[in-house]
Amino acid sequence: MEPYLIWIIAGFALVIIELISGTFYLLVFGLGAFVGALATWLGAPFLVQVLVAGIAAGIGAWFVYRWHATHRKEGGQANAIDIGQSVTMDRWVNQAAGVMRVRYRGTDWDARVTENDSAAAGAAPGAILYILAQDGPTWVVGTQKPAPNPGIG
Repeated sequence: MEPYLIWIIAGFALVIIELISGTFYLLVFGLGAFVGALATWLGAPFLVQVLVAGIAAGIGAWFVYRWHATHRKEGGQANAIDIGQSVTMDRWVNQAAGVMRVRYRGTDWDARVTENDSAAAGAAPGAILYILAQDGPTWVVGTQKPAPNPGIG
């Protein structure tokens, strides 16, 4: 098999995996593999192929990082439709730290109890809690449903 075909196959594999994950980083790595294929087809030695593929992927990853940084929602807040929605407490991960797993929309999520909610801190599996905010990939939950936001809707 021609070496450039290996680069192309790797590029397509990374792009396909990216379509499943949705982070855009694997997309730029796939594009870097296509640049490596081009370098191979032009007759570059293996070290040059790897360098140009790595440089192309690195530049692409930098652009994706910059795009994510400039388009990140202020304050890390959840989508407006999630605030106030109920979740079901599944199990404690670390009760002392207030970290638990909850069920929401048919999936398990990481959650932590808001600092001032002693009832949520003692919640048992099956308890109904409410999404108050989002801290990165973790829901912030409590026992009191938040008041509706008049600026939403």
